[in-house]
Amino acid sequence: MSAPTQHQPDGPTMVTCTIDGIEVSVPENTLIIRAAEQIGVCIPRFCDHPLLEPVGACRQCLVDIPDMGNGKPMPKPAASCTTTVMPGMVVRTQATSAVADKAQRGIMEMLLLNHPLDCPVCDKGGECPLQNQAMSNGRPETRYDGPKRVYPKPIPLSSTVLLDRERCVLCARCTRFSEQIAGDAFIELLERGALQQVGISSSQPLRSYFSGNTVQICPVGALTSTSYRFRARPFDLRAVPTTCEHCASGCALRTDVRRGVVLRRQAGVDPAVNEEWNCDKGRWATQYTSGADRLSAPLVRDDAGELVATSWPDALATAAEGLLRAQSHGGVGVLAGGRLTCEDAHAYSRFARQTLGTNDVDFRARPIGFGDEEESFLRDLLRQQQSPLTYADLESAGTVILAGFEPEDESPIVFLRLRKASRRRKNPVRVVTFASWASPGSAKLNARVVATVPGQEASALDAFAGSDLAGPVIVLVGQRLAAVPAALGAVARLAQRAHARLAWIPRRAGEPGAAQAGLLPSLLPGGRLVSDEAARADVATVWGVDSLPSHPGRDVQAMLVAAAHAQLGGLVVAGFDPNDCADPQLALNALEQAGFVVSLELRRSQVSDRADVVFPVAAVTEKSGSFLTWEFRRRPFAAALPEAATWSDARVLEALAQQMGLPWPSGAPVSEHMQQLGSAGFGPTQPRLPAEAGQPAEPDQLPTAPAAPPVQFSDPQEDLGADPDRLVEVQGGQATATGLALGEAVLSTWAQLLDAGSLQDHEPYLAASARPVVARLSPVTATEIGLESGDWVRVSSDRGAILAPVQLVAMPARVVWLPTNSPGCQVGPQLAATHGSVVRLARASAPTQPEQGGQPQ
Repeated sequence: MSAPTQHQPDGPTMVTCTIDGIEVSVPENTLIIRAAEQIGVCIPRFCDHPLLEPVGACRQCLVDIPDMGNGKPMPKPAASCTTTVMPGMVVRTQATSAVADKAQRGIMEMLLLNHPLDCPVCDKGGECPLQNQAMSNGRPETRYDGPKRVYPKPIPLSSTVLLDRERCVLCARCTRFSEQIAGDAFIELLERGALQQVGISSSQPLRSYFSGNTVQICPVGALTSTSYRFRARPFDLRAVPTTCEHCASGCALRTDVRRGVVLRRQAGVDPAVNEEWNCDKGRWATQYTSGADRLSAPLVRDDAGELVATSWPDALATAAEGLLRAQSHGGVGVLAGGRLTCEDAHAYSRFARQTLGTNDVDFRARPIGFGDEEESFLRDLLRQQQSPLTYADLESAGTVILAGFEPEDESPIVFLRLRKASRRRKNPVRVVTFASWASPGSAKLNARVVATVPGQEASALDAFAGSDLAGPVIVLVGQRLAAVPAALGAVARLAQRAHARLAWIPRRAGEPGAAQAGLLPSLLPGGRLVSDEAARADVATVWGVDSLPSHPGRDVQAMLVAAAHAQLGGLVVAGFDPNDCADPQLALNALEQAGFVVSLELRRSQVSDRADVVFPVAAVTEKSGSFLTWEFRRRPFAAALPEAATWSDARVLEALAQQMGLPWPSGAPVSEHMQQLGSAGFGPTQPRLPAEAGQPAEPDQLPTAPAAPPVQFSDPQEDLGADPDRLVEVQGGQATATGLALGEAVLSTWAQLLDAGSLQDHEPYLAASARPVVARLSPVTATEIGLESGDWVRVSSDRGAILAPVQLVAMPARVVWLPTNSPGCQVGPQLAATHGSVVRLARASAPTQPEQGGQPQ
């Protein structure tokens, strides 16, 4: 027999034990249940989860331990999910021990005493661990013939999560996830003994960006999804591994389809990225393609000025003729948006430079302010793509600095990995954030908040000494800094001083791939300058053309200004929402004044309504492709609905180029072009969640979605995690926005994860779970204009006004925070403002009809 303990030269201390007669060596402190898995023995369990701290709540995993490693037996069966292996320990599971088998059957019998056994109607039926283990480790017949416990059902824990209490086995997975992983301790085990049950505070709903994970990890049907409840059986579904299209985190997902309809999404298993979690937006924002406004055929504007449906050949011919005409009347610009797959982004880059002969191309459908600075910053990052930062680096960092970045709202999996690192027992990561106030997310990370006046991030970053930072240091840069003068240069200088590594994390899933594909006026695919003759020659060779334009083009703002003044002959627009711009009216004017507009869209929109030709394109679920994450990791996905006949953007552009009679040589696939041009991540991909075979079923009558909920405004007494007494660091003494008159303030803003974005349309349950609209002010600012917490404030500009209830937080004086794009609070369309703009504050009366969206009455 080998020595019970082995010391590896460059690894953990190994412990040898015997399980069911098989000797196994595992790292010390390994739980018995994990050691058993190493030899292929599955011990039944409910409360155990590898990413949650052990609790030993359900007792289903009891094992027999005749020798604890010291020659003495364990006096009674032990929970294998809380007991660690010891050198020389002997363990017998249900496979070899009658004692363990009897103990497990006894626990199962107790769990089933009050369980309703409503498997035929339970959403978990067919994929239920309780169902499976009752068959494998339970008694064939029950000895209990008394009445079972009954509760009212279902109980809405939130608008998205429902609770059937009589099914609960008190495993505490949901409560542990909420507390340990998400940091949202809104759900808890109430009462004790036989009365113990899952519940929430009567005054606090379960408001979490990650609540859907509790539904997925519930081992029974106690927690169910409002949108999926009673819609299908698991064996009716066809499961397709996919990638989330909502942000740059790159979550692995499983999309479940029935009869051509996406019925649900679940988090996929990918330890290197999202582990086993995802956010509620990625889980439930799936129905944006199913509304009545979905485009199904090309549209062409007729002589009467109306958009009418037409055939693809007619639409292509009209678009080709119009673009050729526009090329000779000021040229054509390309506004590509930030939601494209890598393949589609590459096609737009090629179409602009090769077919239209222009570098007027930009994906940044958002305020940029200082486009040249951002392009230079992105170019430097793209040069480092062969050794990019990863999620693993975040977990092992000593300090992470957040600059213009709110991870919980803008990249939720980054937030979860930072929270995991901040909770480690030894040397937890120290998070420093440059922001105007301590947001709920930064509070959950125990972040040190450097209170920063919006627009003054550059001076705050330059003034930050960072001498006490624990290494290694990482700086995460959000896209908000691109609208602040000199901020990106300052963050680069900070990284240099702190010997830190940099990463750029935009909000939209397609932005890293778009930057890599060269959807920027001065950068070619791979991040090389358009002014670089050798780079142009390399790209031209790959694309099979003689030459490419050499003069840097106009960014999105310059293109909009040129089009609004009739100085641009045409525009090709895709996935571009004018409301995302700093001045939406300028974008709308540009679309109206441009000579000829071609729109590639999923649905009718403000853009398509002003276009001359509209092409319907495929949604992410209807095509295969890939996204490039903030890590520069390629995330390929297959079409969940391959039967959809809609074309991808790339296919439309290829057909349009051919119709124009301009070069678009076919041959190598797009992925090969991207690899040749230096695109990051287009090598071997990581294993993905395998698809599960599903049986076809007859179509069912799907329930009609209820009307969208009214706008929510915050209860002034509600604590969203922003404690007014929370200490924040203020650079240079009392931080105040200077040079302002009484009643003026600087706007601080970012988009919340759940907002009024078009990809969340037709999701009423998800919309109802969004954080309420609230205006945050410092007590000093509120006192200046005679406001208290709970009063209503009018935030206005020369363009319009927004009404919102006041919440007082610790933040610089004469600064006001509003969500960028929430229902009733859209700072672009309503104020023509962005982060750092000056607005006016005044006391206001509460609107008589909040459901109107907080508009001034």
